Amino acid sequence: MKKTFAGKNGRFSHPILFVAGLILLGVAGAILLFGGTLFSKPQDVAFEQIPELGGETAVVQLPTGGGLLAVGDVAPAFTLNDLDGNSVNLSDYAGRPVVLNFWATWCPPCRVEMPELQKAFETHQSDKLAILAIDQAETSTEVAPFFAELGLTFTPLLDSEGIVGQFYGASNLPTSVFISPEGQITAVHRGALTAEQVDGYLENNQ
Repeated sequence: MKKTFAGKNGRFSHPILFVAGLILLGVAGAILLFGGTLFSKPQDVAFEQIPELGGETAVVQLPTGGGLLAVGDVAPAFTLNDLDGNSVNLSDYAGRPVVLNFWATWCPPCRVEMPELQKAFETHQSDKLAILAIDQAETSTEVAPFFAELGLTFTPLLDSEGIVGQFYGASNLPTSVFISPEGQITAVHRGALTAEQVDGYLENNQ
């Protein structure tokens, strides 16, 4: 017997198939809208689909596991290992402007952003700018070749459990947090940065 999927009025005669179709449409829509946050490692995202550098600027409040972290607050202290296993403390950079960049090697916008950060790092050497590239949940065997390939000379750190990233509200990658020489959070940028944007944030970072 031949199954009929639409009646004379164009309506589905099988309600289960109709509901299933609605569910599939909803899931597809959610993936299109929220694909960057629903999946922890969007390895299948086409490189051509990366949006232009820019992202969102000046996020005022950061949701964290411990509450809200606001621009103007003192940046929470943390200790992470570098690629050689040495402990690095945020307090080691007291008195210097700092950019915390939360990223991962599998994140296409992060790869696009890294040369821009390198350019800004070189431009602001006289200001003693420190860029701490805090990799999320990867190992030195993944991060070291990435830094070598792109010729990056700022400091990579390993947030192996993603705890620091969660505390700073880095739910999307890349996310950059700007910290003044006095240790206060002055700005947060979600999305890929340009060197010019870093310049602008640092001008207001005094």
